[in-house]
Amino acid sequence: MKNLLLLVTLLAISVPSIGDEGMWTLDNFPKKTLKETYGVNITDDWLETVKRSVARMDSGCSASFISPNGLVLTNHHCSISCISQNSSTERNLEADGFLAAAKQEELSCATDRISVLTETEEISEQVAKATAGKRDAEAGEARRQYLKRAVQDCEEKSGLKCESVSLYNGGQHWLYKYKRYDDVRLVFAPERDIAAFGGDPDNFNFPRWCLDMALLRVYEDGNPAATPNYLEWRSEGLDVGEAMFVAGHPGNTQRLLTVADLKFRRNVSIPHWLLRYVELRGRYIQYAAAGGEAYRTVQEPLQTIENGIKVQRKRLDALHDDALFSQKEAAELELQKAVAADPELADEVGSAWDDIGRANATYLQFRDDYLFIEAGAAFGGRLFNYARTLIRRAAELEKENEKRLRPYTEAALPRTEQLTLADRPFYPELETLQLSFSLDKMREFLGPDSPFVHQILGNESPESLASQLVGGTELADPAVRAKLWQADRETLAASADPMIQLALRVDTQARELRKRYEDEVEAPIDLAYEKIAKARFAIQGTSDYPDATFTLRVSYGAHEGWNEKGVDVRPWTTVSELFPRVTGDAPFRLPDSWSDARMTMSGDIKFNYVGTTDIIGGNSGSPVIDKDGKVVGLVFDGNIHSISGSFWFDQALNRTIAVHPEVMLESLGSIYGADHLLEEMGVR
Repeated sequence: MKNLLLLVTLLAISVPSIGDEGMWTLDNFPKKTLKETYGVNITDDWLETVKRSVARMDSGCSASFISPNGLVLTNHHCSISCISQNSSTERNLEADGFLAAAKQEELSCATDRISVLTETEEISEQVAKATAGKRDAEAGEARRQYLKRAVQDCEEKSGLKCESVSLYNGGQHWLYKYKRYDDVRLVFAPERDIAAFGGDPDNFNFPRWCLDMALLRVYEDGNPAATPNYLEWRSEGLDVGEAMFVAGHPGNTQRLLTVADLKFRRNVSIPHWLLRYVELRGRYIQYAAAGGEAYRTVQEPLQTIENGIKVQRKRLDALHDDALFSQKEAAELELQKAVAADPELADEVGSAWDDIGRANATYLQFRDDYLFIEAGAAFGGRLFNYARTLIRRAAELEKENEKRLRPYTEAALPRTEQLTLADRPFYPELETLQLSFSLDKMREFLGPDSPFVHQILGNESPESLASQLVGGTELADPAVRAKLWQADRETLAASADPMIQLALRVDTQARELRKRYEDEVEAPIDLAYEKIAKARFAIQGTSDYPDATFTLRVSYGAHEGWNEKGVDVRPWTTVSELFPRVTGDAPFRLPDSWSDARMTMSGDIKFNYVGTTDIIGGNSGSPVIDKDGKVVGLVFDGNIHSISGSFWFDQALNRTIAVHPEVMLESLGSIYGADHLLEEMGVR
């Protein structure tokens, strides 16, 4: 890369992240940029405190330790599974809230697991050696097997829980080592009507008034865990314009995707998802209209679907934004020109961009089959997943560890067991609705003449088959699942359980589709992105941040609003502004505890606020931290513009929405009487 043309090209595409953009790994945090922008010095000690105090909820959220006794702060909506699992007709914790007056009253969260990052180790060179000289399918298999071995060796040597992490779309490979807590318990949750005030109409909007918080606790050996690394509170919160930081585990961004992959999502993946889930939301709403138990039990999946639909719609809008998409196309073209100008780099990268397009075209030939048969879109609800897990566990344990499917490796098996054997409430009518819907969509998308559809449905309708399967299986009983967890393949094959038999019947074809996907789609795409990543590194090094991967990141910004269509949006709300929005009907209904507090709680208390930090799904539950490492808020959402953050960041419009510390601490004391928790948190 010695000629002038190439130098100009490199300068054109090697621009740093703009403004407050970036979800940064701790080893590559832009301290210099932050000092220049906000005058704040971030030290290695500050980053280390963040690393050991911020946690990941493995169900898909973030959290933080806020006391030395394992007390954890996260969102209400991140704890909804635990809240729902501990609710019943007689004791509806979603509607009425929950407070444990003492530790012995704290409630088990059967499917939750909390992990804290302790160490990282780069293994990029080892992965490169394992795949050297191999192409596509062979390289993909070699990479998968090496990473499984590396994870297992890591756990045996370190005594920690290890995961393999790919950064820069395969440009780097790391081992992340975690301290893991499997015993998680519910300590406090407010009522749903104040935690999610405004519901779906207000979702991703601002101003907001949501007390979207919950307190959990991690235990070890039956006792509250010792967590000497925890965050202290700054109860008054931030000043407008002050620097703020979000530390958490953003789930997944796609900012480094090629244009071909973005078009695939725009034209295929997102529209297909919306077609199915908009209809499922309608069925949930119809189901809830019956009231009583139907209304209560469907709230968790309905809330999840409503949130997902709004996210996918705005992502689709973003991908149809011609101006922003043109920027992506232009940046990709400049990178391709830079590669082409260097014969050595061009030879190494080869046809990487075209390879991704060809792999996606191949995927279209069998995507619906893969989606419904192997990815499970034909089998909604939990029962079929239990059955598939049981039969695959028995089969996979007969293989060497590195040749197993990932959920059944020695490192992943404890989590698979926890999710499979957890004692959770079961609602047959809701399960039947979910299964019948997915079978109906299978028939619609694969066609009534599909051999697979005939194999599954026979002469039955989706509704009748779902009813028979749910009514005939015993897998809703955790004791039955626990017994079958120990069963071998022969025992399971002899089972008369109809759900087990269904899983056995489709497993061969499902595995064939999985293998085809890995070899013909995943492997060539992974290899192509590794080559493109090498090109980026050759041009700009690692001066930019990698896409989010549900691993620990820190983003920075300031507490400030934005201008929406010519109107300045004030960056905070207050308690007094909540009450005029109340209608008495959901989702603008208040619980009695808050109605009673109207005359006693100061109206000047700040409720929710916004800032310019770069976040994405998975950041829910992240603490907002100030320059001194103190908690100044709790992330629970982004504004509507932030959804496009999957693909790009707009500092003028993208905003993080957080719960203000004033309303969290004041409500714990004056409304819920949780003085013992405030004392534990060091704020009383």
